[in-house]
Amino acid sequence: MQSTRPSRPIDLRLWLGIPLGLMALLLGLDPKPLDFALAGLFYDPASGFIGSRSYWLENVLHDQAKIMVICLGVACIVAFLISLLPVRLRGWRRELGYLVLALGLSTSIVPPLKTLTAVQCPWSLTQFGGQEAFSPLIGARPATDKPGRCWPGGHASTGFALLALYFALRDRRPRLARWALAFALTLGCVLSLGRMLQGAHFLSHNLWTLLLDWVIAVVGYRVLLYRRAPQPAVPLSAAVQELRG
Repeated sequence: MQSTRPSRPIDLRLWLGIPLGLMALLLGLDPKPLDFALAGLFYDPASGFIGSRSYWLENVLHDQAKIMVICLGVACIVAFLISLLPVRLRGWRRELGYLVLALGLSTSIVPPLKTLTAVQCPWSLTQFGGQEAFSPLIGARPATDKPGRCWPGGHASTGFALLALYFALRDRRPRLARWALAFALTLGCVLSLGRMLQGAHFLSHNLWTLLLDWVIAVVGYRVLLYRRAPQPAVPLSAAVQELRG
């Protein structure tokens, strides 16, 4: 049966205010010094980025991890369709529908944002052996025949999109939800670091991905899954007395 118990309390001033505040901070402060300093640690002028030729980073962390999350998304779609039938999964229909929507939005917004922003990857910049000039997220783009497609971090979204698992389980399986949250954050960070080692993204690219995916997960949870605690009924006599006085 579908759970009708009220959701655990959630303070949107924190759950949305903090990530939105960090977004504003990233827009107001220039992350270039930190981005370039970290990228420099992973770059060797003689051979390029230290992870550029790594079979493990490219084939396992990049290709296989993406396939794993795609399979999970397909499984959620199938489970949601099955939940439309009179079966045991019917009680999880709302959570499954939320997962399908949150996972879909978290991953599908990345390609259009990459095209819209045209931010270059570290490996394309002259400072790291490439041919393109750097430009900040908010600013004019130098003329080029090869616009960048590196903001936000697409591969990081493969991991951070799974933050939706935490919210899908938050009210019905709190302990499992915490494990899901730890898994999503760990996977997203590992995938982010892997792409940074390859020169595909700066730290700020992946941080933006985390913040965007978190906001999508929280808003979806608040709209689709959150259930307020019922308000105590006011006795009729008290209500009449309040109206009189």
